[in-house]
Amino acid sequence: MGITDVIKKSVLEGFSGADMSSTDIMVTLGITFLIGLYIFFVYKLVSKTALYDKSFHISMTLISVITAGIIVAMQSSIVISLGMVGALSIVRFRTAIKNPMDLLFLFWSIGTGIVCGAGMFEIALMVALITTVGMMILEYMPGNRKMYLLIVNGNSELEEEEVLVVANAYAKKCKVKTRNIKKYGCDYIFEVDTKQEKELVAALRKVENIQQLSLLHHEGEVRV
Repeated sequence: MGITDVIKKSVLEGFSGADMSSTDIMVTLGITFLIGLYIFFVYKLVSKTALYDKSFHISMTLISVITAGIIVAMQSSIVISLGMVGALSIVRFRTAIKNPMDLLFLFWSIGTGIVCGAGMFEIALMVALITTVGMMILEYMPGNRKMYLLIVNGNSELEEEEVLVVANAYAKKCKVKTRNIKKYGCDYIFEVDTKQEKELVAALRKVENIQQLSLLHHEGEVRV
């Protein structure tokens, strides 16, 4: 028997020894679904998005089950294993993930499916526990201060310094981000670091040349 035959025999025996009964498969998929359901509830708890996307929640939960099924199938046959590798190399997923936290949860769900499909349920449970604790700790750790965007629309007589004088009285930091000067008016956008939002707005409303103003939460955090 040559070395090629030895390698071929060992590979085929490795795949044939990985056959699972229907009960084992159902247990594997059931445990994977429970962990995926746990990921679903953790995502609902920590998600800060204003709009609820039910389809994303469902896909995030079930993608772990589907991945586990693929891993189980790949362990049972070398033909299926090679076929899945070829199929996954052809498929292109073009859905844009805008929130990094969504990407984290999708990767967590896929990883759970891979680990559970390989039969390592303890690792999947430990990863779920440590990931949850880590997210909670990092979420509530003191971080950089959140900033506001102050949008001011005024007439042609409004000066930038008028807004800065009032804003600096109620803010630790006020910086001009955008200036738009027109013939009959002007628009300014300021980045403001303040904890006195109501007082700042009330004071700016008294400025005669301001026609309209808006105070918005900055989407990100600013290093100071």
